[in-house]
Amino acid sequence: MSVRTRFAPSPTGYLHLGGARTALFNWLLARQSGGQFVLRVEDTDRERSTDESVQVILDGMEWLGLDYDEGPFFQTDRYDHYRAVAQQLLESGHAYHCYCSKERIEEMRETARREKRKPRYDGTCRHRSEPVPGVEPVLRFKTPLDGSVIIDDLVKGKIEIDNAELDDLIIRRSDGNPTYNLTVVADDIEMGITHVVRGDDHINNTPRQIHIFNALGATLPKFAHLPMILGEDGKRMSKRHGAVSVTQYREEGILPAALLNYLARLGWSYGDQELFTLQELTEKFSFEGCQRSGSVFDINKLKWVNQQHLSELDENALGEILQRALIADNIDSANGPEPGKLALLLRDRSQTTKEMVAQALIYYCDDIEYDAKAAQKQLRPVALPVLEAISESLKHTSSWDATALKARLEQVATELEVGFGKIGQPLRVALTGGSASPDIAETLQMIGKDRSVARVGKAIEYVKARSQAS
Repeated sequence: MSVRTRFAPSPTGYLHLGGARTALFNWLLARQSGGQFVLRVEDTDRERSTDESVQVILDGMEWLGLDYDEGPFFQTDRYDHYRAVAQQLLESGHAYHCYCSKERIEEMRETARREKRKPRYDGTCRHRSEPVPGVEPVLRFKTPLDGSVIIDDLVKGKIEIDNAELDDLIIRRSDGNPTYNLTVVADDIEMGITHVVRGDDHINNTPRQIHIFNALGATLPKFAHLPMILGEDGKRMSKRHGAVSVTQYREEGILPAALLNYLARLGWSYGDQELFTLQELTEKFSFEGCQRSGSVFDINKLKWVNQQHLSELDENALGEILQRALIADNIDSANGPEPGKLALLLRDRSQTTKEMVAQALIYYCDDIEYDAKAAQKQLRPVALPVLEAISESLKHTSSWDATALKARLEQVATELEVGFGKIGQPLRVALTGGSASPDIAETLQMIGKDRSVARVGKAIEYVKARSQAS
């Protein structure tokens, strides 16, 4: 039988990291076996589900490159099917109508809490044969009273749950609408899902769903429950930990390949290897490599992984990234260096594409601002003769390439009888506004002759004005 996996998000918010990792592991399992990956949108929570959330999920999947073979399917389009499955369970004796009022259910739960018992339905209507006039009943699943459910989980190992811990769950509400556990099983059966891979917050649902699978005479899928992604305090990652939509990481300059790499390593390992391409993940992923406990999300580690992936991109790919960013900022790339060549120069100094783009902007504008501390330290009166000598040398430089420019600067340092650092640091602030940049000669080459001469001239005037003020 071909492997068929599914990612089944609820569109009640954004596509978060845990959901993206679940989607990734389902995708990897399907792709490495030549199977199918299904996208199913579980939108039965009508009050919280929104079209905007659906689109955010679809956008996130597209950006990550997790293509699906079937879908997206929407559960709200399948209510007739769920009602038919519920009726099948009723007619086969695996479900029954429950007429208990909300008040009686709450009283039952309160009594259990007072007696320090687990709140659960007591089965009052399990053997009722007559309807209650004027009351629209819910439909409850008839959970076996004896025995236990055993889950041979691909990640957690053997899990056994006593049936006495489970009550008769509602599978159809009084308004006729199905509940989560029924819709999930009905869909997994009809869609031929062979592997249910999801977060371990669903473990409590699994024994209930297994009972419904069995009652419908269906083959059980294999289950794999993934450990939670945790914040730095060891608790489940949430908004208070800075959890955001995966598309926000795109805005922050994280590459999709890097995010997938990092997510895969949150709860899975392959020896000591840290960096993976998507192809390598597809080849090497297995549930044997999954850990059973949660993993802590570390933004600094994600940025490190991103930097490694960034360093593997070629000039064309880097140029496309920078070009898109320049267009978004209404900057004409023709008014500066070729984006690909500049990006190659900047990438090793950038952890994210956002940082790379921020560093690139000074190469396309005619004016820059000085960092106050850098200017205070480097653009002092003592730097005036240095800057004036550099200015004269640059004006008379005909070959504007890094090799020739470095020779020019070394000549200035020799003539002034100073170390190269006395030349490089004031010039760096004059050219970039700050104290950090790539190799100073390469920086000059990328900025261009006219801009470089103009910026050194501006720095000279800045130093003169500072001298006069003091």
